[in-house]
Amino acid sequence: MDGEPAAGFGLYLHWPYCRAKCPYCDFNSHVAAGIDQHRWLAAYRSEIARLAAETGSRTLSTVFIGGGTPSLMAPELVAGLLEAVRAAWPMSNDPEITLEANPTSVESSRFRAYRDAGVNRVSVGLQALDDDALRLLGRQHCASEGRAAFALARQVFPRASFDLIYARQHQTAAAWRAELAAALALEPDHLSLYQLTIEDGTPFAARVAAGRMSGLPDDDRAAEMWDITQELCGAAGLPAYEISNHARPGHACRHNLIYWECGDFAGIGPGAHGRLTLNGSRLATEGHRDPAKWLQEVEARGNGESRRAALAPTEAAEERVLMGLRLADGIAIGRGSGPAGAINFGRADALEALGLLERAGDRLRVTPQGRLLLDRIIIELLAA
Repeated sequence: MDGEPAAGFGLYLHWPYCRAKCPYCDFNSHVAAGIDQHRWLAAYRSEIARLAAETGSRTLSTVFIGGGTPSLMAPELVAGLLEAVRAAWPMSNDPEITLEANPTSVESSRFRAYRDAGVNRVSVGLQALDDDALRLLGRQHCASEGRAAFALARQVFPRASFDLIYARQHQTAAAWRAELAAALALEPDHLSLYQLTIEDGTPFAARVAAGRMSGLPDDDRAAEMWDITQELCGAAGLPAYEISNHARPGHACRHNLIYWECGDFAGIGPGAHGRLTLNGSRLATEGHRDPAKWLQEVEARGNGESRRAALAPTEAAEERVLMGLRLADGIAIGRGSGPAGAINFGRADALEALGLLERAGDRLRVTPQGRLLLDRIIIELLAA
């Protein structure tokens, strides 16, 4: 199709359920006593067929099953939906098919069945390698379970990643250095490292508002932990290719690169977002957030979307700046077209003079010194 982004085409499938809601999490996740997985499979298949009818000539290069906690899905459900995906779209020769997993022993016992269903990459939510920290984060596993789960993931899947959260309560820079060194000793090819943020509407936000969450690091301590993160990961051969993601060469998450490079992706499931280029327009889609509502709409009218809107050219350009500058490689610019149409080049020149931005050929990127100020830099660049 004319006008399709060059970054590729992916599919995001959202599983909305968890065993428990973590107090820091603002994702669209829910706890339910009973889940009819056969009903969910039928709904996923219906949405896959609907979107394939619109985009079926496209070659699908990535599938990402996120949540929630997708490792609560029965392997038969995963196998059924991936079978439907393969029937709906032509697939690339080496598609990346990722599933997010928690490292409890019950869930990791399903790894081989997920591999047999077609999953070839797993992202394990370790979050911490310290039992006290895991309790504070509301996690359902201990550190030894996390290590064992990741070791098994590396045996079972061709590609495996894990997440950690730092700048936690009462965490010192020295403690983070030791924990990250232990994490790197697990020999990951990819890891996602996030500073703890207090998101509105979460239990952590309520605790902060009530003055019941002590020991959060100040900006200087968080910045020191950021510096330690870049130092240790770089020395281990896993530099940051995105603001929070590190990988060995060739092991970046291809699905997430579609997001950051503003490619097209279909979104299926409660609250799932999508970006589709159809008939020359870039469309933003979103599913109904409530799982019961999403199921009802799919079953009753064959469409789980709550929103579908064409992005104005200025909105699309701003999105490319917002997403692309998260990448170490930055964005391609040419004055008057693409993301350049949204950039205030006078502000860009000033930020470059301060050492916060740099240009390399036709690319604009944030410098290492500027990465901690990324949000402010983007505000400046998009200022009229």
